Amino acid sequence: MAGLALSAGCTTASFEPHEGLPNGDYPGTVWRKSTSPERLGWSSKKLAVARAFSKQIGSAAVMIIEDGIVVDAWGAVAAPYALHSIRKPLMSALIGIHVEEGTIDLSKTMAELGIDDNPPSLSEAEKQATVYDLIRSRSGIYHPALGEVQIMKDARPRRHSHAPGTFWYYNNWDFNALGTIFEQETKTEICEEFERRIAKPLLMEDFDVERCWYHSDSESIHRYYGIRMSARDLARFGLLYLREGRWQDRQIVSEDWVRESTAISSEVAPGRGYGYMWNAWDERTTVFNVQFRGPVFSHSGAGVHFLTVVPYQNLVVVHRVDTDEEGPYPQWHELGRLIWHILDAADEADIGEDPSLETASGVRLTAEKLTETLGADAITLWGTLYSSLVEDGDRAIAATLFPDNSSEITIEGRLEDKGEWWLEEGKVCTQWQKLRDGKVSCRYWLVDGQTVKSFDLGGTLVDTYSLSPR
Repeated sequence: MAGLALSAGCTTASFEPHEGLPNGDYPGTVWRKSTSPERLGWSSKKLAVARAFSKQIGSAAVMIIEDGIVVDAWGAVAAPYALHSIRKPLMSALIGIHVEEGTIDLSKTMAELGIDDNPPSLSEAEKQATVYDLIRSRSGIYHPALGEVQIMKDARPRRHSHAPGTFWYYNNWDFNALGTIFEQETKTEICEEFERRIAKPLLMEDFDVERCWYHSDSESIHRYYGIRMSARDLARFGLLYLREGRWQDRQIVSEDWVRESTAISSEVAPGRGYGYMWNAWDERTTVFNVQFRGPVFSHSGAGVHFLTVVPYQNLVVVHRVDTDEEGPYPQWHELGRLIWHILDAADEADIGEDPSLETASGVRLTAEKLTETLGADAITLWGTLYSSLVEDGDRAIAATLFPDNSSEITIEGRLEDKGEWWLEEGKVCTQWQKLRDGKVSCRYWLVDGQTVKSFDLGGTLVDTYSLSPR
């Protein structure tokens, strides 16, 4: 299947009205939308705040589903944008179906399946990786792969540095090779099988196999498989997983597979990790400005496209971006704030502090307040550099601002970069020699005791630092 050029058309959508409370509904040929969010216990006023912030950060479409009913939706919910990495949980579902039927054997090795790659070919040790290792992104095969962005290439471990099954790295080689294995073992084509097994039973409104494509290149023989899908169809897939693989009276994906694949299989850091091609968090974790009170699973794609399922709230949230157009695109901390506003509109408790500058406590750092608030000596901020690409990737980071306006960053105690800093119209600005490609970055700072909160120019919390070593 060839790639498809997409115009911005086909973006409107209609919904059937729904008057009462959610009761485990499934959408028919179209979704049902509440005539009033208040009937479902939501605040229209707070949803308006979420909608306005969504517009501010450049979201293309948002859908909020509670127990099968559309609480609210806006933007181009019918537009089939590229899923990017959200292709991975779709593939996980297809693999789960065929594991249940015995077509795919998770215990088979690359050697048994005849899987190799372009020179430098796989070693005998690498060929001992199993399909089970690949779906958990623990193959230990660090061969170049298609579809990798630079940050993934930079994080890729050294070839042969970890045996199969022993180390987690968000590895596009694993995901692409699974596509090869799937088609080889099932004798089907990925999108045609997805249409037959999932899209049609779920009555997806916009899915079309002609909107799927493959990309081939010399880096690897395992093609990148790409998929386009609308927000309202992606929401159906999220609802399928919220209902543990069941759609009305039919079990599409086995309940056991859904539970296993969305649980933490590889713990990347306390409270967060990766399942079978799904991201997963437990109740201990604050995720990009949001505190969840129970396990949550999700996946994202460049942009940031985002599908998240919150089982304890019976909630599915879909966020889409028009990545066919040149950015800038929403950032992770902005997406976190959007989800915070959505949960706040549901009257959800214990979701953390509002991550907006206008409600934050603390003293705004200005030139006049600098010495008074922080003293005349060098200022060192201590924090954590989070990573979602590699096991044990979180690292301690310290940024020191010296009185002569020079600065330095250390990671795990090692000097990483030098630069300069200055105050400009109530903002703290920094320019590093290497980090952020040497571009100037300005932030609003609030100092609250021994905590420093950094906000972007749109007023959203980016980072929280400590003035004392952690």
